[in-house]
Amino acid sequence: MVTLRAMFDEACAALAAAGIAEPREEARHLIGGLFSLSLGGLTLEGARLLDDDELARARGAVIRRAAGEPVYRILGAREFYGLDFALGPETLEPRPDTEILVEEALTEMRQIVAMRGAVRFADLGTGTGAIAITLLTQCLQAHAVVSDISQSALEMAQRNALVHKVTERFETRCGSWYAPLDGPFDMIVSNPPYIRTDEIERLQPEVRDHDPRAALDGGDDGLDAYRAIAAGAGKFLVPGGIVALEIGYDQKAPVVAIFETAGFALKRAIRDLGGNDRVVIFKPAR
Repeated sequence: MVTLRAMFDEACAALAAAGIAEPREEARHLIGGLFSLSLGGLTLEGARLLDDDELARARGAVIRRAAGEPVYRILGAREFYGLDFALGPETLEPRPDTEILVEEALTEMRQIVAMRGAVRFADLGTGTGAIAITLLTQCLQAHAVVSDISQSALEMAQRNALVHKVTERFETRCGSWYAPLDGPFDMIVSNPPYIRTDEIERLQPEVRDHDPRAALDGGDDGLDAYRAIAAGAGKFLVPGGIVALEIGYDQKAPVVAIFETAGFALKRAIRDLGGNDRVVIFKPAR
């Protein structure tokens, strides 16, 4: 029989041979995730013997990762803002940069709650529901209505909402952007597709080949989604309502221009840890 430690070492070697960057770190996430063990747990339980089913599952996962499938796709879930979110083929994998959007949206929501006692917001293109569900767990006075063009993505979002016990404050609507929604909302939040169409083939294979294209492709200039969100925001927001968005690293100026044309003003822009513009918050210009 094979020990957990031996399986971990086997995974490290296989991933290194496949050219996977940081193979030891990848193996730690993969093997630890499969057996619900932290780095410390992997060390402490290294002598544990794996049964045949466990060994087959671990080796199968290593083969998938060596072939380029992302760790969290293999595990079927990813942590976001300290919460676990199940993933599906039609959902974008939530990533750490989007936690900045959550933090900034929370700041706005708490101000709204302080003034009005409650906050109703829309999450456009919700995917796993990670943004909206996280906001609901952090703000008990909040109610979310989320939209997505994929019914299977919405089913995954509903599953995640159930796990995190926010279903009574979480409504799903299938359709494009605002089409299935009824306002008004105190805030609109979104991490929309913002990759230029001609850039998609140059993305890392883990992203290009495994995240749904509809969640990546922002059109010829990467700005199609922002135009759609800006065009409808005024109709779906209460007076003084807020729009909070994630953007690409080089999109601040054009996104601001789009929203200024639609009658909004930039309230603030926030950079990520790499120093790139990542989140923009808009308010009505008047």
